[in-house]
Amino acid sequence: MLGHPKRTLLSLLALAAVLFLGIGATVAWGNPQGQWTPKLGLDLEGGRQIILQPQVGKGQAVNSGQMQQAVDIIRKRVDATGVAEAEVTTLGSDSIVVSIPGDPSEDILNSLAQSSQLAFRAVIATSQITNEQITPTLPTPYTPAPTPTATPTASPTSGATVAPSGGAEAPTSSATSTGANAALPQAYPAATNTPSPTSTATSSPAATPTASATPSGTATSGTTADSSKPKNASDTAWQSQPVAQYWIDTGYVTKGQTYNDLYTAFSCTNTNPAVGPTATQWKEAAASAPLNQPSVGCDPANKYLMGPSEVNGSQISDATYGQKTNSAGQATGEVVVNLSFNSAGAKAFGDVTTRLVSLQSPQNQFAITVDGQVISAPTANEPITNGQAQISGSFTQDSAKTLADQLKFGALPFSFSQVSSEQISPQLGSDQLKWGLIAGLIGLVLVVVYSLLQYRALGLVTVASLGVAALLSYGAVTFLGWANNFRLTMAGVTGLIVAIGITADSFIVYFERVRDEVRIGRPLRAAVQTGWARARRTIVISDAVNFLAAAVLYILSESNVKAFAFTLGLTTIIDLLVVTMFTHPVLTLLSRTKFFGGGHTWSGFDPARLGARTVTYAGRGRVTIADRKAAERKGSDSDTDAVAPAGGNA
Repeated sequence: MLGHPKRTLLSLLALAAVLFLGIGATVAWGNPQGQWTPKLGLDLEGGRQIILQPQVGKGQAVNSGQMQQAVDIIRKRVDATGVAEAEVTTLGSDSIVVSIPGDPSEDILNSLAQSSQLAFRAVIATSQITNEQITPTLPTPYTPAPTPTATPTASPTSGATVAPSGGAEAPTSSATSTGANAALPQAYPAATNTPSPTSTATSSPAATPTASATPSGTATSGTTADSSKPKNASDTAWQSQPVAQYWIDTGYVTKGQTYNDLYTAFSCTNTNPAVGPTATQWKEAAASAPLNQPSVGCDPANKYLMGPSEVNGSQISDATYGQKTNSAGQATGEVVVNLSFNSAGAKAFGDVTTRLVSLQSPQNQFAITVDGQVISAPTANEPITNGQAQISGSFTQDSAKTLADQLKFGALPFSFSQVSSEQISPQLGSDQLKWGLIAGLIGLVLVVVYSLLQYRALGLVTVASLGVAALLSYGAVTFLGWANNFRLTMAGVTGLIVAIGITADSFIVYFERVRDEVRIGRPLRAAVQTGWARARRTIVISDAVNFLAAAVLYILSESNVKAFAFTLGLTTIIDLLVVTMFTHPVLTLLSRTKFFGGGHTWSGFDPARLGARTVTYAGRGRVTIADRKAAERKGSDSDTDAVAPAGGNA
């Protein structure tokens, strides 16, 4: 490609055209709609600030370790939307302040406050919900209100399925209390011992939960505890066991009542606080229930009494989302969340699904809950032993991504409620941006002046190259604003300004190499190619070092420093692209002209100014300085041999 400079320039033009046509397409048809200008960060545009307070059980306290864990997880959730330049900090000892640039949607704000504790629980009994209209959504945090207008929210969906995914081997890492989705033990201590499953293997569910007008299974109501101890999480003997102290502390049941009484009292539909706890309050209570004890939950169609959790989010090694594929590898259009368990999770999941296969409905179902909300209750048809599973249902791309990110980055040690949410003004404002741009413009002018004084007409190539680099940088920053929610802050602007010097440095290295080749007697056309071959290595190494430094800074830093590192790395890549696809091809074409190739005084390749004693290349039929020097030496030697000293008398 470099042997054909015009073709290379056309390729660069096509690349730039694709970039800006892509921006135009996002403006015309994008969802969300794009824009022709870069998105600005919190310090330049302002945004929304929310204050979150933890919701903990009765008698529980929040410690600094839990708050710091929550800050780290919320920051990761925000960053999952792109380089959004959000700020997440603690306020006092029991609040977290999240500042997000622009105007984030309520779904994004709600997703930050959810605990996202995932649990797989065996179904013990189920009954159909009647007279309820629920729109399936992911669970959202709720603050109990004194008015009877609150409405419960639900998640996708009673018809969801869980199926084995691929044939990948289960990861070999083991679960720990500090892994993804691990709730800190200080947050919700368990009331009783954890039951253990009786079998060891696995299952591939395909789902349709059963529904009936009355609870399925062998419910035993009453307030007297059954003397028989449950053998596993699916054992219906759990129904007659006394409820954990946690449920008594909520005030929704009394001491001595059983889980069947809790199941009967649990409401999936109530919106009137005057007649008892609302459905939302019940869900919030279920979200904090001990994992090693039974619980009750609802999906849009059914209510479930579930056994203790046997697999939870701390045993997930990865969570992704995408379209489900059939046996032929073709996308079906259904959006699913893909789960990968670690070695402990894979074994536990295999044990559960193997046991469920041999049971009758509804005990052959297991409920997948997130923050107390049942998002799927599939039937186990075969064991799943490879540590891979899919959660499917009425997910959208956005809701599936939200859930996958929450599961991937881990559960918060507790859910949060929003204390306040308000729009905030820019921290710096337009004046600082204006002066920052003026500083960049001054730097650019100084580089241009130096280039013209040092390289004369050749300096125009530097100016044009900087212009191309600026255009591509602007387009890249603008497009990334739509694609990855990248926002330009003052730190990012600083990175762009620093890039002016980095880009100019590449041109100087190249031009000086070419001028060195001219000084030693090469014709300009040959000097351009030879100089490029030698300068290219230096330029690539220099840009590689710059990019490596930017990458390390981006990985290890936070907030504004990360923005600086990102723009520095981006412009380093653009610099390499411009010097390869614009500067070198342009100089190659100029070397073929009479003005530059002939060594004009104002071309920047004037032989006298470069230290040569005569014209190095002046067109067809002219000799180079090397030939002239060789001819002079040969002529000098011939004269010495031909002239002899005169002898004899006068």
